[in-house]
Amino acid sequence: MNPNKYKDWCKLGFRPSPTNELNQNLLNLLQIMENFTPFSAISGGILIGLSASLLLLFNGRIAGISGIMGGLIHASREELFWRIAFLLGIVIGAFLFDQINPGLYQARENFPVWLLGLGGFLVGFGTRMGNGCTSGHAVCGIARFSIRSIAATITFMLSGFLTVFVIRHVMGVTL
Repeated sequence: MNPNKYKDWCKLGFRPSPTNELNQNLLNLLQIMENFTPFSAISGGILIGLSASLLLLFNGRIAGISGIMGGLIHASREELFWRIAFLLGIVIGAFLFDQINPGLYQARENFPVWLLGLGGFLVGFGTRMGNGCTSGHAVCGIARFSIRSIAATITFMLSGFLTVFVIRHVMGVTL
């Protein structure tokens, strides 16, 4: 951790002690937050909101990625073009971001492929069961004040919190 950041936090009354687990967890959080830049979060949010708004404005469609992807199966010719274009834009955008910022995100090594497959299956199953994914419900649905989307987003978040708690604190798995 940057020593100056540590001193700044000490001025605010935060005094981490290696023997105190809570303080050590807070110190770990501060080390993570040291790399947080509001600019990346704000600019990413603006771009996601802009793309969702443009899709709704020009196509009258909600930017739910699972729905766009699932709709490829039975799409008409005109439906097929915008769906493929939107999905390719996501992939190309991520690729270009990685080219501009090389090494910013590292792929996790030695992760079991079967676990990735199981995770993908559960996410796909959950999006069908919940009639949409986080992009459709959280980004677009909440903006439209949809009660169903608000309930779905709360369920997503609570499930994520519970999963992290069980994996880290009950099973003892750390990253």
